[in-house]
Amino acid sequence: MDNAMKKEVLEKAREAGVKFVRLQFTDIFGVLKNVAITVEQLGKALDGELMFDGSSIHGFTRIEESDMYLRPDPSTFVVFPWRPREGAVARLICDIYNPDGTPFQGDPRYALKKVLAEAKEMGYTMNVGPECEFFLFQVDQNGRPTTTTHDKAGYFDMTPVDMGENARRYMVLTLEEMGFEIEASHHEVAPGQHEIDFKYSDALDVADKIMTFKFVVRTIAQRHGLHATFMPKPIFGINGSGMHMNQSLFTLDGENAFYDPSTPDQLSETARYYIGGLIKHARAFAALTNSNVNSYKRLVPGYEAPCYVAWSLANRSSLIRIPAKRGMSTRVELRNPDPSCNPYLAIAAALKAGLDGIKNKIAPPAPTERNIYHMSVEDRDLEGIVSLPASLQEAIQELQANPVISSVLGDHILKNFVSGKQAEWDEFRTAVHQWEINKYLTLY
Repeated sequence: MDNAMKKEVLEKAREAGVKFVRLQFTDIFGVLKNVAITVEQLGKALDGELMFDGSSIHGFTRIEESDMYLRPDPSTFVVFPWRPREGAVARLICDIYNPDGTPFQGDPRYALKKVLAEAKEMGYTMNVGPECEFFLFQVDQNGRPTTTTHDKAGYFDMTPVDMGENARRYMVLTLEEMGFEIEASHHEVAPGQHEIDFKYSDALDVADKIMTFKFVVRTIAQRHGLHATFMPKPIFGINGSGMHMNQSLFTLDGENAFYDPSTPDQLSETARYYIGGLIKHARAFAALTNSNVNSYKRLVPGYEAPCYVAWSLANRSSLIRIPAKRGMSTRVELRNPDPSCNPYLAIAAALKAGLDGIKNKIAPPAPTERNIYHMSVEDRDLEGIVSLPASLQEAIQELQANPVISSVLGDHILKNFVSGKQAEWDEFRTAVHQWEINKYLTLY
């Protein structure tokens, strides 16, 4: 880090009265971790001299190779708007390095940077605009989260029906204080379900922002006596939470590479090949966009979540939709990701799939404008429409069988991610669930 950047961060910390700094990073399963330091150690941290024990983070390193270095990204310095009595708290997002100064292969942020570098070599930068949904639930008298919603509101409803409006307003104000440009904030379809959308930005910045977003939403919910969850499907029978991922490629001179006014739908050849790549690899990257057992309870017919691998210009039952705006706003909306995913890996996998489409000129099938949920199996077969994986186990098998998407992770993340997710699946598979008790206890 050059001295000017270091000096700027130290100056900002001094002006804000910062006493503690959280050095944040994300593990391979998308869980935010942090090492707290006092402001007196900030200079040392900015020089990349702070070490932590990587063996204590699941999937990072073995005990015998545990020393890891945190290198803060100075552009991510921000002071949290909530202020404890003893002084302000700031954060920096860090990259993880080995003791020999090389990037740590198990760092999800590095995995995304590698695919972004590949895109740049091909002449592109990537923009992403996420649509993050979440539920706000009440807590019990002991402060434990319940699945009792705080309201009975519906899509776009306002107070007094929507009791979470107050908490959501504070979330928006807090995020704006932290540099987010909020585009929309509203109640979603299900009771207790909310969505806050922030402006698209370059892919790495957005991945960082998604992690910050989740942290802020949980913190503000807690301060309002509520529990915020990004679990994809917390309640059976109502809509789950998605994180639609709007994505576009721009040329290095700032033009939208997906826009071509000369074609009937104004989509460029690049956009078509990108869509072709997404469709070809969708079953493999599902393990990263929908990365836990519960994710697959959301991806079922009837709740606005996609189950089938198809694309369209307007059809919301398809995996990929092309929003109507053109020009600089031309983009591809991938609808299966959910907010429990690791955003670094999910974005990297989607980009890698799209780039593979461009490199190998993978033409997409014809767009599907019919409601796919209402099509018969025979109709879907005739149009070549396959399903997304139906379970985490199936998704992991698809990931392992796909060398293009596996390469996004590299050997280290792939091995640890797969073993961790297989253990999660086995735990779920062998547990006895309440449904089984209700179904079989008196029947047999």
